[in-house]
Formats: sequence, C-alpha cells, structure tokens
Amino acid sequence: MKNINWINIRLMLILGVTVFLYSFSGIRNEQRKIKETYIEFADAENFITKEYVNKLLIQNFDTVTGIKKVQLDLNKVEKSIDKNPMVDKAEVYATIDGKLKALVIQKKPVARIFSATKSYYLDYKGNVMPLSESETARVPLVSGSIDKADAKQLSELLDYIYDDGFLKKNITGLAVMPWGDVVMDVRGYDFNIVFGKPINIDRKFKNYKAFLQDAIKDTLTENYKTINLKFTQQVVCTKK
Repeated sequence: MKNINWINIRLMLILGVTVFLYSFSGIRNEQRKIKETYIEFADAENFITKEYVNKLLIQNFDTVTGIKKVQLDLNKVEKSIDKNPMVDKAEVYATIDGKLKALVIQKKPVARIFSATKSYYLDYKGNVMPLSESETARVPLVSGSIDKADAKQLSELLDYIYDDGFLKKNITGLAVMPWGDVVMDVRGYDFNIVFGKPINIDRKFKNYKAFLQDAIKDTLTENYKTINLKFTQQVVCTKK
C-alpha cells in the first residue's frame, strides 16, 4: 500500500472548507436587506438635491429599505442617475452593513449662456447643463452672437478662466461680437478686455496679467477704456 500523503489531503480539505465558507458568506451577503441609503456629493455645490438622487435610487422599488441586495441592479441604478443633466458620473454600491451608497460627481458649470430665448449653463466638457433650482453657480455670463464663435474654442476659453483662480474671480462676463471676437467685463475696473477670437488664450492672458501688474503699480487703471489683447506681441490700450 502506498503511503498516504496527508499533507495534500489536509490542503484539499482546507481548500474545500474555504470555498464553502466563501460561497456561504456570498449567499448570506446577497440575502442581506438594505437598511438605509447614503448619498455623497464629490463637490461642495448641490445643483441636484440629495432628495432627488434618493428618488432616483428607489425609482424601481416602492422603498429601497427592506429589499434584498440580490434584487438590486447597481448598474441600472447608476445609469438612471447618470441620465440626469446635472450629473457627470455616479458610483453606486451596497455595503456589508446594509447601506446603499451613491457618490455623485456633478457637472462643473463654467459659464451661464444667455440669449433672448433661453438661458443655461455650459459645463467643463462643453455640454449644455440646465439651470438649477437649488443653487446658482458663480460663473461668467456669456451673451451676444454666441453662434458666431467657434464652440470648441469658446469652451476652451471658458475652461481656462475656470481653472485660473485670478481670472475666475475677476472675469464676470463675455460678449461675443457678430464677427466672432470676444469682449470681457472685469470686476472692479471700468475698462473692457477686447480679447479677439478665442485663440492663443494662454499668451493673451499672460500679456494681460503683466500689463495689469504694471498698470496697478503706476495707478493707471482708471485711465483706460479698453485693453486690447488681440495682438499677442503687445497690449494696446484705449484711454477714456
């Protein structure tokens, strides 16, 4: 009779018990019932309310609490939240202790578009975002002949302003001229910025910041009516 390899037998038994316990634990976990929902926003702004997200979480059930985890189609729940025009992305998952959690990443409005017929936000990705009933975004107002500007270039200009702390705080409005040039309103100053076409954005704003630093130093800002940045090699100013 061959010697019995007890080490291999023990390993097989341990593996079998592990598989059994894992399967048993998985079944028990799936049978656990949801006790409550928890909603978290990735950003401070609440363009969509937690109450509304909670409705989206339970729209396929009379109530989310009390249902078994196995009954939840988390992918379907995520997609229902993603469809909301205020939402960029949602992550939904169930925890071991019976909580249905949703992390909601909202769209980032970078400007408010205003025309004679409608008003809406433009988000960081250049998509339309409706106005919110719960919160107002502090973003520049864009008006004028918006359809005359290149949409991609205009979106890049607005994103640049949003990403720059100084510009985000000080550029309050953009008007698109019928020929596609952009003119900006500035908080705290009487002059306008004639930006021209939304191209060479970085170079133009670097010129503006350098000019403004010297003008403030020499207390000349009150003397100007327009600051023209159209020419990337120089800043042309018009006095009052």
